[in-house]
Amino acid sequence: MSLTIPHVLYGFFTLLILMTMVFRRGIVLPSLLGTFVIACFYNGSIVSGFMAIFNANLVAARELFSIFLIITFMLALLNALKDLKADVLMIQPIQRVMVNGHLSYFVLIIVTYFISLFFWPTPAVPLICALLVPAAIRSGLPAITAAVAITIAGQGMALSSDYIVQVAPALSAAAAGVETTVVADRSFVLSVITGVTATLLAYLFYRKSIRSKDDSRNQEEIAQIQDYDSSGHKAASKNIKKWSRMFAWLVPIVLLLVVGYMLYSKFFGTSDLVGGEGAALVGGVAVILLLLATSVFGKQNALDYVGNHITNGFVFAFKAMGPVIPIAGFFFLGNAEFSREILLVEEAPSFLFDIISSIQAFLPESTVFVAFTLLIVGIITGLDGSGFSGLPLTGALAASLESASMDASTLAAIGQLGAIWTGGGALIAWSSLIAVAGFCGVSAIELVRKNFFPVILGLFIATIAAVIIF
Repeated sequence: MSLTIPHVLYGFFTLLILMTMVFRRGIVLPSLLGTFVIACFYNGSIVSGFMAIFNANLVAARELFSIFLIITFMLALLNALKDLKADVLMIQPIQRVMVNGHLSYFVLIIVTYFISLFFWPTPAVPLICALLVPAAIRSGLPAITAAVAITIAGQGMALSSDYIVQVAPALSAAAAGVETTVVADRSFVLSVITGVTATLLAYLFYRKSIRSKDDSRNQEEIAQIQDYDSSGHKAASKNIKKWSRMFAWLVPIVLLLVVGYMLYSKFFGTSDLVGGEGAALVGGVAVILLLLATSVFGKQNALDYVGNHITNGFVFAFKAMGPVIPIAGFFFLGNAEFSREILLVEEAPSFLFDIISSIQAFLPESTVFVAFTLLIVGIITGLDGSGFSGLPLTGALAASLESASMDASTLAAIGQLGAIWTGGGALIAWSSLIAVAGFCGVSAIELVRKNFFPVILGLFIATIAAVIIF
């Protein structure tokens, strides 16, 4: 296949974006500029370049808006639970089982994982660190090891699959042109393999540092952590205590029932929840729980509270995911399915697919090589500290590198794994890992160093497992 000037330009800007990520700089500017320049050369018109920038962002926003909605509704529900102080009551009983440092390590892993699956790690970390980490340290678990447990379970294992909210699988699937459900299923399996491996390795590496409950260093480390009540999250007043208790039970039970229904539908039901239907179900249930929580808390002001929570949810969603839209627009330009709408032409090329096809003869015909290529590219894209901004690239590459021995869904899941374990907050200090380090009163650099070998080994084993299983 003969490559044209727009093909060469697309390859140049893709490499430029990768290099920008390596140097930890924002990639929105090269994404927008690349879209403009490629459209100008392809259509031979500057006017077409201006229109392509708008069209690329519009197409990306249309494809990804469901992601913004699910983030909005889940965060709005969490804020409503905070109003009732039900979020505190949900996890306070867990403190009682943290009787020693060894058990506390695994309790932190389990609790962080399940809360982060539903509410994402970023909103969940303050609650976990404020209520459970002091109890874990008191039982003899060092603060740095507690931080390792939280980042592996939340920023790593939960976020890299994002199985309930399905933001990450939706981004990867949209760029790869495959079903979200398939990517979600495979990324879930691979994330669990990575997470379990990293969890066990970290425990084996650092178990000797776990202290007795009577060690004086426990109180010294607790003193470094900000008390939860001092952050303004006070105990519930008497008039809402009964509702706090009710919602502390109701929300986890309902969400677990939703997961149970999704699993039943997948394995035993007559119809599977395909595409974004699973996320839509979770989002719809979250809205009803939000309405109930605000009604009992605000009563006559419930109408205003619902609107405020949803507005705040949208603000958080756009802050977290807004930069992804222009980035996705650029990589959608590499797919003929979307480039036709962006360039406003009848027959549009697949820039990225064409480039890969032209150099495929020079690449080793090895499934292992392709799998680790996607993992490495994912890790590189995660160096920007986001984890999500690189998913359009890894998804597009997955589609173009698909072969008879490994499909695009699996490759997209591998790329997603590398991107989010890195940029989501487990392997670099300029990500949300900073928040975990801050709440636990430890050095972010030291936390990265502690995470590095368990996580890298976990990613290696998961990639090999993907080659064998899928």
